[in-house]
Amino acid sequence: MNIIEPTLIVSKVQVLNNINKIKSKAERNGIRFRPHFKTHQSIEVGKWLKKLGVKHITVSSVRMAECFAKAGWEDITIAFPVNILEIIRINNLAKSIQLNLLVESVETIQFLDEELQHDVDVWINIDTGYNRDGVAWDNHKDITRLAFQINKTNKMKLVGILTHAGHSYKARSKKEILSVHEDTTNKMVEVQRKLQQDGFDGIQISVGGTPTASVAEDFSMVDEIRPGNFVFYDLKQVQIGSCSEEEIAIRFACPVIAKYEERNEILIDGGAIHFSKDHLLDAQGRIIYGYLSQPFNKEFSRIRDAHVSSISQEHGTIEVSNNDFFQEIRVGDIVYIMPVHACLATNLMGKLITLTGKEISVTCR
Repeated sequence: MNIIEPTLIVSKVQVLNNINKIKSKAERNGIRFRPHFKTHQSIEVGKWLKKLGVKHITVSSVRMAECFAKAGWEDITIAFPVNILEIIRINNLAKSIQLNLLVESVETIQFLDEELQHDVDVWINIDTGYNRDGVAWDNHKDITRLAFQINKTNKMKLVGILTHAGHSYKARSKKEILSVHEDTTNKMVEVQRKLQQDGFDGIQISVGGTPTASVAEDFSMVDEIRPGNFVFYDLKQVQIGSCSEEEIAIRFACPVIAKYEERNEILIDGGAIHFSKDHLLDAQGRIIYGYLSQPFNKEFSRIRDAHVSSISQEHGTIEVSNNDFFQEIRVGDIVYIMPVHACLATNLMGKLITLTGKEISVTCR
């Protein structure tokens, strides 16, 4: 593999291991596995999932749903509140696939009732603590009102309630992730129970989030899980306890441009337009844009005391406190970096390269 510029490398073997881990968990719990495709956004990676038996998927936009529908996926949930301005595209999708939409307002439901031309399944968006979107889980009055409104329509079928436990990303241990999982599940079951009391039977529960899907084992009270980041994982997931560094399936390969011995820093071709500006704070309070590691074809090990400490648009600076490593590196070498946020990195790069040199386009971004 001839690398001359910032390149995002993916290990197919590790991706398949990551998929099988969560898929097996869903099977043990007897629930639907509906992975979110917003991380890889790739028709080719989608094929890897399909070969493993995945039939139901989640996306984050109508545009992404269109792309994967063209690639042959027939059951797609758009896990983003309906944008009524996209009604023509929504109707085109609903004509050809099983389309599942997310709603949280009477206004949207009324609009869809007037404008939908084909049947769709609908989920009510519930906020269980993330405080980003959705109806508050304990706002039973509004949730019930939405359910009744949906049942009055001709083209919409109320399937269930859906939530994303995004606040699990604030956790810093498996114990904290499990606490979010249990709290989220309990709240969703309570919403389900109250809807049943009002005559809504068969209400399903859909929960999203890689941290909870990766750490929790008991999903017996829900009907489907929708993790996304798990296909690749990243340093954010390592920090909160979702995975190990060994499970991260992608690496940036970046050329070394210069060395600065007086300050033990290495300049790389690779910056914000590749990594994004997402970062971590380590135990010492330092800003981390990525950790260095050995390439995939060697036994895994993180290179200690070497991290991407700052980035600009095209440049990245690696701070090295391991003098032996600093002396080994030469201008023109390739260094390998574990990303902080796999979803943004993949989207920014637009393609991945497998260990066998195959190029994978991020087609559906």
